[in-house]
Amino acid sequence: MIMRIIGLGAVLWMAGFLIFALFLPQPAPDDAVTDGIVVMTGASGRIERGIELIEAKRAKRLLVSGVDRRVKPHEFAKQFKAPVRLMDCCIDLGQESVDTRSNATEAADWVKANRYKSIRLITSDWHMSRGRFDLSDATDGVTILSDAVPSEPGLVLLVREYDKYLLRRVAALIGI
Repeated sequence: MIMRIIGLGAVLWMAGFLIFALFLPQPAPDDAVTDGIVVMTGASGRIERGIELIEAKRAKRLLVSGVDRRVKPHEFAKQFKAPVRLMDCCIDLGQESVDTRSNATEAADWVKANRYKSIRLITSDWHMSRGRFDLSDATDGVTILSDAVPSEPGLVLLVREYDKYLLRRVAALIGI
């Protein structure tokens, strides 16, 4: 009986993993407009995508969540080739978060402070499911447009991220 339960659990995990890995989220249309843009730092291409969209006026402001506390705005602008005028008017550096869950909390506070009703979430394709889940959990009634940055994740990264996503869902179910 126990072996059947373990076997069923393994089959369910594998089926879920296949769906997770084969149907990674895709980029959102470039012309979609939201009140704000949230970039969760990490893999390459995320910040550049956010800057590109704020330059194209696809939102009022951009929050880059999870920036190292030692990074100054002018250093950030230089590294990512962000025009100074955008840093002054439209780009906020969130420097309080250290992981996906605290990214979501930091972003939710920013969304609430700005009274935004819609945001575009930018993160890597393999990270989008968990990032969106945490952000959705932290915000009430805010429309979230997923804008996944395409990548080529390896099997180990996908398995690790899928397990983190499952654990996060279970933790939310039991109120952790």
